[in-house]
Amino acid sequence: MFDPDFIALLEQSVGPETASGVLSALGEAPSVSIRLNPSRLRECPFPGAAPVRWNPWAYLLKERPVFTLDPLFHAGGYYVQDSSAMFPGALLRRLLPSLEPGVRMLEPGVRMLDLCAAPGGKTTDFAASLREAFGERFTLIANEVIRSRFAVLRSNVRSWGDPRVGVVSRDPSAFGSEPLFDVIAADVPCSGEGMFRKEEKAVEDWSMDTVRLCTARSRRILTDIWPVLREGGLMLYSTCTFNHFENDDTVAWMASELGAEVLDFGPMDPAVHTAHGYLMLPGRVPGEGQYAAVLRKKGDAPLGGSLATLRAEFPAESIPDYPRWELSRADALKYLHGDALSLPDAPLGLLILTYAGLPLGPAKNIARRCNNLYPKDRRIRMDI
Repeated sequence: MFDPDFIALLEQSVGPETASGVLSALGEAPSVSIRLNPSRLRECPFPGAAPVRWNPWAYLLKERPVFTLDPLFHAGGYYVQDSSAMFPGALLRRLLPSLEPGVRMLEPGVRMLDLCAAPGGKTTDFAASLREAFGERFTLIANEVIRSRFAVLRSNVRSWGDPRVGVVSRDPSAFGSEPLFDVIAADVPCSGEGMFRKEEKAVEDWSMDTVRLCTARSRRILTDIWPVLREGGLMLYSTCTFNHFENDDTVAWMASELGAEVLDFGPMDPAVHTAHGYLMLPGRVPGEGQYAAVLRKKGDAPLGGSLATLRAEFPAESIPDYPRWELSRADALKYLHGDALSLPDAPLGLLILTYAGLPLGPAKNIARRCNNLYPKDRRIRMDI
């Protein structure tokens, strides 16, 4: 099933015994997990869900529901995300106390860049943690260079609904050289060993040549973006792969070539504590796997420049002060599908339609019918 070179590299990277457990787990079905949007939903809507130990808002589900047919999903009440991919967010929460002096001294507070952000899972996780810690005193810029993936990122950031999160589409080399950010998260493109259970093509496409290509590409990305991290700022580096070339070796390269100090937080069970970071592995955790490490840029020079130079788009929607009207689940799905509604008891004129108290979108109630104003590009396309 797996390339012999992959098995040999896995054993070299994590040891033969641990590698055996990973290979066994890769033959099992993937887990399903969600992360609540704490600004909108505080209780898990799925019975029997188990908390994810490293995220206060995340849950493992017993089975995979049809998320497309859940109005809470469309209302931004939660994000569907692999539990391992939430580990960089756990590291960020460990770092937040060290960022507080910057919040007091600087406007607009902590500045963070999520460099390779699509589809937006880590972006929304970072946003929840920053908002919980700092309220309005932060700005998070989510970047995606591939335009088709940027559209998905923008849509997910819009659904999440935090007005302090902006999106841009730039190559890392185009950010310039001014120290714009306190924190940069770089979840770099990788050989995708953590996608093996979900995508058969990831297994087919893996090769040592791919590992070498991804290692070189990630180092080019890190070199290009390093100048916009302020001195004393933090780099949160992550991949969804297991091998030492793309993980510990690249972190060691950043320390020697870019001028960085690797931070060590000690054991963080259930992650494997590697030489320079942490590795979530199938078999030890229910998720698909993730590597993450934190580095500090040497020096103490402050931030410079303005985020306005990025011309970021802040797509979160402000909700007009129209009357609200609560829908049943059946009517909410009709609305999200783009169907006409009849709301004879609702006020006439423009309304904000809600489900479980969460806003879904606008409609115009006129006598015998209600005009559906839900954006066409966001409507449910499957049969409801």
